[in-house]
Amino acid sequence: MTKTENYKILTKYIKDMSSETPDIETYLFVKKNIAKYQLNIDITSKPLKDKLVEISTTLKYEDKSLENKKSFFEIIFSTVIKVSDEIKEKKEIEKIILCDVQKDIYPNIETSFLNLLHNSGYPEVKFEKKIDFEKLYSQRFN
Repeated sequence: MTKTENYKILTKYIKDMSSETPDIETYLFVKKNIAKYQLNIDITSKPLKDKLVEISTTLKYEDKSLENKKSFFEIIFSTVIKVSDEIKEKKEIEKIILCDVQKDIYPNIETSFLNLLHNSGYPEVKFEKKIDFEKLYSQRFN
């Protein structure tokens, strides 16, 4: 069975998107220090009826330092999939949610998130390293 037969994406959309920069001093400070910001990803899922699963992929771009002047950037991207009836193993479903679906939807999420950052006054932001979902998935078990 091929990967695409294991699940089908029924819909995907931006559930929530946020950019917060409280004042001009913060904006100028962040503009100078945006290189310190790190991209974090969190994936949660909620089973629905009839082998449907809602997956929420959250990206945050944040400064982990103790600095007071910070901006906040976040996107929550929701994807609803139907898992094939042949898929019974919990581990297989986990891999679909955490790896396969993420590889399919990530280009959409990254484009939307970069647009948010650029439109928030930070046009120089780029994500040089691509997220390796296979590697992240396999690291969970080590």
